[in-house]
Amino acid sequence: MTKDTDLNSLIIDAIRDRKGRNITLVDLDGVDGASAGAFIIAEGSSPTQVSAIADRLRDRLLDDARLKPYNSDGRQGSEWIVLDYGDVWIHIFLPEARTRYNLEELWSDAKITNYPDLD
Repeated sequence: MTKDTDLNSLIIDAIRDRKGRNITLVDLDGVDGASAGAFIIAEGSSPTQVSAIADRLRDRLLDDARLKPYNSDGRQGSEWIVLDYGDVWIHIFLPEARTRYNLEELWSDAKITNYPDLD
């Protein structure tokens, strides 16, 4: 397992800790113009859950990997929160916002991996 794979697994596990759904890894390595090496995208069913997932991610990445986000945005409405960890950006959406912004389609030339929901 590589460092990136370990980090991605930690992120996916943290999202699942708060019952995040529809988790997708968009591998942007080798994609021209990409702002990161990967996006991990997931959904929460309410603004409260979106915030809880983002909080859990911050806690787990700090505790388990000693990582703090370089930046974050979206707390005000909690329909889309993005956490910037440098090479990995984590996007937590409400379903309607995810459909509207459609990052998977925007980066369709990337390798996309969908992870099954656990429930």
